[in-house]
Amino acid sequence: MCRNIKTLHNFEPPATVDEVRASALQFVRKLSGFTHPSKANEHVFNHAVDDVTRIARELLDSLVTNSPPRDRQTEAVKARERSAKRFGTPAPAHG
Repeated sequence: MCRNIKTLHNFEPPATVDEVRASALQFVRKLSGFTHPSKANEHVFNHAVDDVTRIARELLDSLVTNSPPRDRQTEAVKARERSAKRFGTPAPAHG
């Protein structure tokens, strides 16, 4: 599950609210062991996602770096190339 959590720091454009929330959701799913919580656990599960989202946003807004922001499209191409090399499938065309 946590393989889906992507690095969100130091990108241009910055991480969106939806990206931070998606990462928080994956994190809470991993910790709880639930993909979809039962009705009995739904409130606390959603509360945890909200709290992790808030803290993650605070973290991303507070981090300092001297490195220039990374380009999302360039990083996506690199990830596809790594995947193709790792799994032996052709990388999709650029663009």
